[in-house]
Amino acid sequence: MVKNPFQDEAPLLAGKGLAGTAPLTPAQLAGASILDEEVSLPAAVLRESALRHNLAWMRAFAERYGMALAPHGKTTMSPALFALQLEAGAWGITLATAPQVHDAYRHGVRRVLMANQLVGKANMAIVAALLEDPAFEFYCLVDSAANADALGAFFAARGQVLRVLLEIGVDGGRAGVRDDAQAQAVLAALARWPQSLALCGVEVYEGVLKDEAGIRALLRRTVAQWRSLREAGAFARTPALLSGAGSAWFDLVAEEFSALAGDPGALVLLRPGCYLTHDVGAYREAAERIHAANPVARDMASSLQPALRLWACVQSRPEPGRAIVGLGKRDAAFDAGLPLPVLHHRPGGEAPRPAPPHWRLAAMMDQHAFLQVEAGDDVAVGDLLCFDISHPCLTFDKWRHLLIVDDDWRVTGAVHTCF
Repeated sequence: MVKNPFQDEAPLLAGKGLAGTAPLTPAQLAGASILDEEVSLPAAVLRESALRHNLAWMRAFAERYGMALAPHGKTTMSPALFALQLEAGAWGITLATAPQVHDAYRHGVRRVLMANQLVGKANMAIVAALLEDPAFEFYCLVDSAANADALGAFFAARGQVLRVLLEIGVDGGRAGVRDDAQAQAVLAALARWPQSLALCGVEVYEGVLKDEAGIRALLRRTVAQWRSLREAGAFARTPALLSGAGSAWFDLVAEEFSALAGDPGALVLLRPGCYLTHDVGAYREAAERIHAANPVARDMASSLQPALRLWACVQSRPEPGRAIVGLGKRDAAFDAGLPLPVLHHRPGGEAPRPAPPHWRLAAMMDQHAFLQVEAGDDVAVGDLLCFDISHPCLTFDKWRHLLIVDDDWRVTGAVHTCF
């Protein structure tokens, strides 16, 4: 029997309306219907059909450009979703912190790109312990001589070799060397620690910029830096890594890095994280731009689909133009726009209907959302509402478990998170 990849056996705080019973496992929840009020709400759900569509779409996009995927795991921090991405051919998982790397390793991930600097002895010790496993492959970023020297001394004392990538940055941006002088200072520091630091490639995060011209210029500078380092024989491995791409501009990265995609000396890695669940905010806007401008995306004749949604109950109808929904800042991201109501369902009635386009959340508190409606709208206490979200990262981190559902909103499994 094939194991359901979403059959997380950890208990869930969701049940089939059985007051006083113990928390149920996903196996016990199997078949429970959200529409029939068999699941405690609010609940975060992942539509399995959309997950698998998005997984296949991004894999096909990367393959068309001859590139590999190292999806950013900080979006979901879900071991089951990491496994799904790796089984679909991902080169490895990208992460942001040493504790995230530890959690991923604990759940079977054996190749990690930490798209961040490794700073502080406690964080270095976490990675050093994992490197005791010869099967574990790890990379992190450097952008300063100070960090390179600290890493070199720490790992030399332990007789270990740390693989690093030079990070390229831009004025006013995040981390990364701003110019050739800073890059040369980092390279000189790496040369002081040949036994403990191995330069294995170049990395950039283009998402700190918002205009296409600036992003393309940064990406071309990154490619030029990679080529210069190869010509100088600076890389400790072949193929050397070249990595970029957040979730909003992966098309530009693919286009600009494609010059090296067929080079046997280069391994080009794209790192989008939000594609797996997508959203109806910034990333939908990015997808619309990509399909309008990128020939590969246009040729694929499909797009990413929102997979992460939230279901909640209407719990009060105190005023003609307002309904109060049992959903709040503890449940959904609010930094990039409030959740958007998309479906309305009355238990015992027909299938869910599209929410009227004028329904909008005006505000959220910790556990309450203020839904603007019109006085004559047919919305009542006990009705169920389904919401799309903007910014998956800051919705995932609010849930210990998310339910996997089919297209009829019945539970088929669950995933847990490690935030």
